[in-house]
Amino acid sequence: MASSAAKRYTEAVFSIAKEKGTFDQWQSDLNQLASLMTDPQAAAVVASPKVSQAEKQGVLDQVLKSAQPEAKTLARLLLERGRLPIAPEMAELFRESALAELGIVVADVTTAVPIDKAAEASIKARLSKAVGKQIEIRTHVDESIIGGVVAKIGDQLIDGSVSSQLKRLRTRLETGA
Repeated sequence: MASSAAKRYTEAVFSIAKEKGTFDQWQSDLNQLASLMTDPQAAAVVASPKVSQAEKQGVLDQVLKSAQPEAKTLARLLLERGRLPIAPEMAELFRESALAELGIVVADVTTAVPIDKAAEASIKARLSKAVGKQIEIRTHVDESIIGGVVAKIGDQLIDGSVSSQLKRLRTRLETGA
């Protein structure tokens, strides 16, 4: 779950991107910042009290050399406020907001084993039909579901897992229904 700080900053950035029509540029800039913060060595430098703010800013300037001025300002602000670690969350939240703006929803799909592109396309088509919107899926693997698919779209949960079906069967057998 995204932090409230990441949500606030992302809402502000999204507002600017929408106003100026710069969704792609912002996504690129946020992805660069997120990549920096997911690199263990770079994240350690940014978090280190032994590294001066000027040196940290130099690292940001190097990473964001082709970024738009507003993104550089955002990075400086996040650095000053000690909020750079939320950059990966912001990049993902921004992506989801941009997709939502286009009428596309993101579904988190969990399967027991990795799925191929054909199965992914089939699941995508079924979910799209079920919710009446275009779907983009993120796949996850969780062996504990045994088989089937669990899909989470916003607040909606579609549980077609074998483990869930077995639990329901057990409950019916225990209650005699």
